[in-house]
Amino acid sequence: MNSFKRKSARLYNKIREVEIIPDFQSKPLASVLVKMGDTQVICACSEEAKVPPFINEPGSGWVTAEYSLLPSATETRTQREAAKGKQSGRTTEIQRIIGRCLRSVVDLSSIGERTLYIDCDTIQADGGTRTAAITGGFTALAVAIVRLMDLGKITAEKVPLKDYLAAVSVGLLQSGEMLLDLDYYEDSNAAVDLNVIRTANGKYVEIQGGAEKEPFSRQQLDEMLKLADAGIEELIVAQRKILDKYVKF
Repeated sequence: MNSFKRKSARLYNKIREVEIIPDFQSKPLASVLVKMGDTQVICACSEEAKVPPFINEPGSGWVTAEYSLLPSATETRTQREAAKGKQSGRTTEIQRIIGRCLRSVVDLSSIGERTLYIDCDTIQADGGTRTAAITGGFTALAVAIVRLMDLGKITAEKVPLKDYLAAVSVGLLQSGEMLLDLDYYEDSNAAVDLNVIRTANGKYVEIQGGAEKEPFSRQQLDEMLKLADAGIEELIVAQRKILDKYVKF
């Protein structure tokens, strides 16, 4: 029995209201604004006609990501990292996981010698910014790839995407209660915070998590993954509402 009181009386196993708005910006190849409750992230995909020096396979491409948190995204102003002269460890970690997860579902050998940049800018933060960025980042990436095919720049016979990809958080409270898709207050009170990234066919790309105080059991981990699976299924439904207009895979 879960007695923790959530915003808007949301049940423990329900994600926040999700909305994905396509073509939020007009300049990039593709962009979306993803809203997860009060968290809002702009995800945009841009192309560069070259690859990093470490790509040794002719004809192969690369997908990478950059992440930022706008100063006004939080209740207390967050200083711009450019003003500090360096990125924080948190920013570096988040953009690496976004890029790593997106590459897992792209056939890089079929996109040509180009780099696809996924820029994820959090304009409002209330927990789950990295999971929202991954979910929105994949949506923008998929649209961009289809548009590059329409332009004749990607000449693969089929869309070089292996599967859908989405991410969600799960929390374990000190009381033993579990919550799906944490907002900031819930995340701050969680004894365990788990970020789960998974494909539509049920394969996990990455699981990030740790106990803040008490260790958790294998049974609790299995229960948290089951809860995450249900949330990811809902997110993929939201992605399909956008992407079915562009591509079937």
